[in-house]
Amino acid sequence: MEGLKLQNFQGGKPFMLLPASSVLCRSSFRTRRECSLTISVGCREFVGFTIRKEREMQMTTKASVQPVTKEVVDDKSKDLTTSGDSIRRRFLEFYASRGHKILPSASLVPDDPTVLLTIAGMLQFKPVFLGKVPRQVARATTAQRCIRTNDVENVGRTARHHTFFEMLGNFSFGDYFKKEAIRWAWELTTIEFGLPADRLWVSVYEDDDEAFAIWHHQVGVPVERIQRMGEDDNFWSSGPTGPCGPCSEIYYDFHPERGCTDTDDGSLEPLKQKNIDTGLGLERMARILQKVPNNYETDLIYPIIEKASKLANVSYFLANDQTKTQLKIIGDHLRAIVYLISDGVVPSNIGRGYVVRRLIRRAVRTGRLLGIKGDGRGNPEGAFLPEIAEKVIELSSQIHSDVKSRESRIIEELKREELRFVQTLERGEKLLEQMLADVVLKARENRILPCLAGRDAFLLYDTYGFPVEITMEVAEERGVKIDMNGFEVEMEHQKRQSQAAHNTVKLSVENDEEITDIISDTEFLGYETLAARAVVEGLLVNGKSVLQVSEGSDVEVLLNRTPFYAESGGQIGDNGLICTESGKKQKSVVEIKDVQKSPGNIFVHKGTIKEGVIEVGTEVNAAVDAKLRQRAKVHHTATHLLQAALKKVIGKETSQAGSLVAFDRLRFDFNFHRPLMEKELMEIEGLINGWIGDATLLQTKVMPLTEAKEAGAIAMFGEKYGEQVRVVEVPGVSMELCGGTHVSSTSEIRGFRIITEQGIASGIRRIEAVAGDAFIEYVNARDNHMRHLCSTLKVKAEEVTTRVETLLDELRVVRNEVSAAHAKAAVYKASMIASNAFPVGSSKKIRVLVECMDDTDADSLKSAAEYLIAALQDPAAVILGSSPGEGKVSLLAAFTPGVVDLGLQAGKFIGPIAKLCGGGGGGRPNFAQAGGRKPENLSNALAKAREDLVSIISEKTR
Repeated sequence: MEGLKLQNFQGGKPFMLLPASSVLCRSSFRTRRECSLTISVGCREFVGFTIRKEREMQMTTKASVQPVTKEVVDDKSKDLTTSGDSIRRRFLEFYASRGHKILPSASLVPDDPTVLLTIAGMLQFKPVFLGKVPRQVARATTAQRCIRTNDVENVGRTARHHTFFEMLGNFSFGDYFKKEAIRWAWELTTIEFGLPADRLWVSVYEDDDEAFAIWHHQVGVPVERIQRMGEDDNFWSSGPTGPCGPCSEIYYDFHPERGCTDTDDGSLEPLKQKNIDTGLGLERMARILQKVPNNYETDLIYPIIEKASKLANVSYFLANDQTKTQLKIIGDHLRAIVYLISDGVVPSNIGRGYVVRRLIRRAVRTGRLLGIKGDGRGNPEGAFLPEIAEKVIELSSQIHSDVKSRESRIIEELKREELRFVQTLERGEKLLEQMLADVVLKARENRILPCLAGRDAFLLYDTYGFPVEITMEVAEERGVKIDMNGFEVEMEHQKRQSQAAHNTVKLSVENDEEITDIISDTEFLGYETLAARAVVEGLLVNGKSVLQVSEGSDVEVLLNRTPFYAESGGQIGDNGLICTESGKKQKSVVEIKDVQKSPGNIFVHKGTIKEGVIEVGTEVNAAVDAKLRQRAKVHHTATHLLQAALKKVIGKETSQAGSLVAFDRLRFDFNFHRPLMEKELMEIEGLINGWIGDATLLQTKVMPLTEAKEAGAIAMFGEKYGEQVRVVEVPGVSMELCGGTHVSSTSEIRGFRIITEQGIASGIRRIEAVAGDAFIEYVNARDNHMRHLCSTLKVKAEEVTTRVETLLDELRVVRNEVSAAHAKAAVYKASMIASNAFPVGSSKKIRVLVECMDDTDADSLKSAAEYLIAALQDPAAVILGSSPGEGKVSLLAAFTPGVVDLGLQAGKFIGPIAKLCGGGGGGRPNFAQAGGRKPENLSNALAKAREDLVSIISEKTR
């Protein structure tokens, strides 16, 4: 039996952490788990308590309470279909009819540094809960896309665990509370979705008499079906201090005949602001209404599983449990992967990119276990994930309409990542063969049973994506066991690290004193003017509020109004001056070097007092540096033109992945899978400079977000927009949602030049460019460099390339001659020391030579070793070392086939020797080179090499 969770909370201020207990489901009393399903619909109560006894703080809101709309439940017009899309729509319409504003799902990439991915429906409302931004609506309802990977090992093994899921939620911001939340949750469950009341159980917090009374007296739930539960199950808290409160849950019992067993399971103070956060997992309700045994067999996921089944040539319903689990993993992971890539996350080795990469690799590994070869359609060199992703995209229309428009990028990214990983898997197979050979050899030497270490099996699994099941199968064929206990230890360690990172929503205040309590939002005047009179509302020094600051001190100035642009949308903050007029009081001057925006809309002007004293309440003149603002405007508009040009040249599916608009340059990151060719860069520059020459007047409008999107405006990735947005348009070229500053005409940009284009992560490219004054400065600097080069080479500008190529050819010839001379000298030295070789082994047939060759370079050392191996003949082993320069060591090991056959490998032998010289290296069994940074240790390292080589050969020839 599992349930709908209602969590109440009442807003508290000084402690602000929103907890991991907003998890999708949590069992509230002991049951036989096989007969249960938990669906959470919750109302949380922020019951606040003070950090210090002497101080209480409250969470307040500036918005007025909106009236409740009349409740209408019309059974005749109700849509009783049970498809996943229908359940989502019915939930949203249910709460919309009760005065809730339907808001869109936020991106899976949250605008919140405390979490890696969107893990809860309430995350987009975190600033409202914190009181850092005013509420826009009193009631809201959403269908939020969520990602959680802390329980990834349970995916496919249980009926309900997922990495990707939709959380249906309704929220009250200081409006209704427990009574309405509980009543509506019951109506939703029993009337809208028609669940039989005699199959439902309710849990409340042990001391929450109010919720108990509402459930029993007003809703009519029998006392015996209401369970009081303790803090572990029905009390949500963020930690020792923070918002907290009792939870209430509704449970649906699949098998009432099996019964259930009850379990026995500071100072709190209610505050004024009462909020509601209800969460219902869409997949779980679909399971109940569609009458299927698990979430995976609902119409939200099963079509994806069916596609995977066809590629694997198996029947899901006829398959064994292991195969079903593998198909479920693919069905689940592909949903997460597609929506993550659609929201701009590309596979990489850090952060969000690592999450999607791990999911892709897990899906590929699972597909191989299912026997899917290549693309599953006869092409062994193809990829199968894109085939399945097409089904996910087909199902996405009601979840996220933008997914379809990004289909080509999603498919290409999946294909590229899968094929790259298949190569890694193949390397893993080779590594496994080598590991097993070493284990078997060592076991023979020590006369023990061969066993592969757990850490080695985990290395194959974690780094190379090699399924431990395949490792076990291959090892068994070689008669090798695997230390599975050691493997599980490594697995558990990784799991703990994964669960500890970014799996809770953190709401906290950074300072004891919140400026948002005493300072109102800053009025921004910078679109219309670069200078304005303002009043100093607050001063901060080292984060602490002060009344005045004197000359020489760094300070943060808070004004009631400002022409200064605060850093946002990639554009850096303005520079300028804040001054008081000279008069009776001493004149003061603050040099502003940065402007940031605090939570809410308070502009923080960061600078240094150059003259006088500044005080709170003083009237000042705030003036932006006009030249630097113009540079920022030029680069910001040029960034818009660059995005438009990229879409024209390399494809519309490319999208922005980050940007920087600075005074001296612009930087633009975008999704693309390869370096841009020279002709593409020239075409992009040509387009932009052509648009600049057209002298097109820009148009700026404020309009509803939906209207802007319908008009084709491009939204900045990761940005959060309100209902009204500012649209900046270069007619016929570009239209973007943007709050930055821009030129009036493209002619103000004057010129545009790309400086560099490079890759910064897998699938992410970066262009740095200059425009306006920075463009002129760049061109002038390059021209000066060319003049100096022409003067030095004694040629004209057009002859520089030919002259440089000639010089390079001449240099190449000279270097080859020098290298040949060095090699010849090294071979001569080798001929002189060849007689130092000595016989080793029981038969005294193996000749060993370990020598130092002074300052011979690495290439010449190789020539010397080749000569010595030929001269000494098989079997022979040669170790050479040298110090070719200050702080440099070169080492080389060369073994003939007769030595390699004894089990010695040059690559493995030379590595430990190189470590003695502060370096490392490796290579093939017969030939390997290494380096180091400690020449002073070379003689000892060679002595160690001589000792080890003699010992090993003597042992193996005994």
